[in-house]
Amino acid sequence: MGEYLDHRGGYAAARGGTRTLFGQTMGYVAVTCGFFALACYLGRHLAMGAGIAAYIAAFVCLIAMNFTVRRSGALTTGLLFAFGLLIGLALAPTIAYYTVTSPQVLWQAGGATGLFIAGFGAAGYATRRDLSALARVSFFALIALIVFGIVLIFVHIPHGELIYSVLGLVIFAGLTMFDFQRLRRSSDLASSPLIAASIFLDALNVFLFFLRIFSRGES
Repeated sequence: MGEYLDHRGGYAAARGGTRTLFGQTMGYVAVTCGFFALACYLGRHLAMGAGIAAYIAAFVCLIAMNFTVRRSGALTTGLLFAFGLLIGLALAPTIAYYTVTSPQVLWQAGGATGLFIAGFGAAGYATRRDLSALARVSFFALIALIVFGIVLIFVHIPHGELIYSVLGLVIFAGLTMFDFQRLRRSSDLASSPLIAASIFLDALNVFLFFLRIFSRGES
């Protein structure tokens, strides 16, 4: 009987740790989105050169997080928020352009992104099948998509932009499911900022793909 209670207690503790990780991670995602939105507003008149510098600095922060995560949780969290701020500055001119020319496209892309992340995130969190293989396939597909995007710069392909965006959504559907499954399978609070960064990047890329798709209807 005592052994049974020990097992039940261990299970409850693991479940509690998972719920704590989920809440903390999604809190980090929300704050990072807040910094992103603030930066989009503050950087709406930013010059192209400054935007490129902010973009590079953002990914320096993202890479640095992998080295600081086991040394300082506070520093890693700070780097996460700095990443959100810097990537917001980098994309601010683009967001400002749509705000002036097609504000409805921003709302459409934002709403679609919310539904997309909620749907595929819930599917990934609920499934018991290991999605590691899906994540590997999605990662290599993402590399192929980047190459395809470079080709589109130099070669005109009919409906190439639409194909690029739809493929991107398919890829990030897999990555979103995997990232949310990590939330259910892990109880390591130290990993929270890194998982939050992954989920934020999922949502950001999905938003940009939807922005491309919806803006086609405005052109």
